[in-house]
Amino acid sequence: MKALIFERYGLPEKVLKLSEQATPVPEDNEVLVKIRCTAINDYDWSLVRGKPYLYRLMFGLTKPKSKIMGMELSGTVVQVGAKVKDFVLGDEVFGDTSNHGFGTFAEYICIHQDALAHKPKSMSFESAAALPHAALLALQGLKAIGKIKEGMKVLINGAGGGVGTLALQLAKMYACEVTGVDNKEKLTMLKAMGYDHVIDYNTEDFTQNGLQYDLILDCKTNKSPFAYYRALKPEGKYVSIGGNLNDLIWVLIWGKLLLPFSNKKLNILSLKPNVGLEEIATLYDNKQLKPVIDGPYPLESTAEKLQLFGEGKHKGKVIIAIQS
Repeated sequence: MKALIFERYGLPEKVLKLSEQATPVPEDNEVLVKIRCTAINDYDWSLVRGKPYLYRLMFGLTKPKSKIMGMELSGTVVQVGAKVKDFVLGDEVFGDTSNHGFGTFAEYICIHQDALAHKPKSMSFESAAALPHAALLALQGLKAIGKIKEGMKVLINGAGGGVGTLALQLAKMYACEVTGVDNKEKLTMLKAMGYDHVIDYNTEDFTQNGLQYDLILDCKTNKSPFAYYRALKPEGKYVSIGGNLNDLIWVLIWGKLLLPFSNKKLNILSLKPNVGLEEIATLYDNKQLKPVIDGPYPLESTAEKLQLFGEGKHKGKVIIAIQS
């Protein structure tokens, strides 16, 4: 099979290369999937570069343990293990594989059956690859932790990415007033999508403009915990779904230290992969949720697209088409 591999850490265009690899064979509880599409995520950007360096404790100290990145997929089942009961040959599937491993930037993957769900017939393979990780970060962040309610004042930092564009749609289901923060190149798109207010982070710091919010969903987490406190209403909640590792650690520490002294809450989402995917599929079927797709692009262009992703120049989810 064709796969995009890397055997050392570095910039995508220097370390990623297409290679012929042996097609894997499923173990008893595994499914062999012919991958149709995958998506670029923050994990891929960190995994390829081996940065922040703390991540190398998970990925491999001097070189990557896994040569193939990728954690989202849509595709078709072509072989099942002896103990697989939920899937048969020909089933169209999608899912976030991160609880069971990486490896979706390839023509085939063997993955535990628990990493997959049945793809709705109405859902394209491109949309199916765009939804599992980003939509559930948005859903779990806004509902499970943020406790979103009707009419809240919500701010989304990283508004034009995969999570932000889906979080807006979820927030609007609750008739919330939503502010989006991103770079100026995305502001026109954000306004067209339905953001009530937009902020260019290069010219305005949302934590210093005097405005406060009931709920902040942060895809970037690149400020101090006290800055986020300033931007919250007295009963406000801040939810980080990812960002700078050092800032995430400080948010975690200070969020716990300040808990007894304030009704404001600082939270970091620990994603439960694929939990809530049925709800996302229903919202998609009901035309209430639609991913913004950047692409799809061929596998050969992944290094270039991953670099642009790392620089924040993408809009929505960057989708890579593996096979037709």
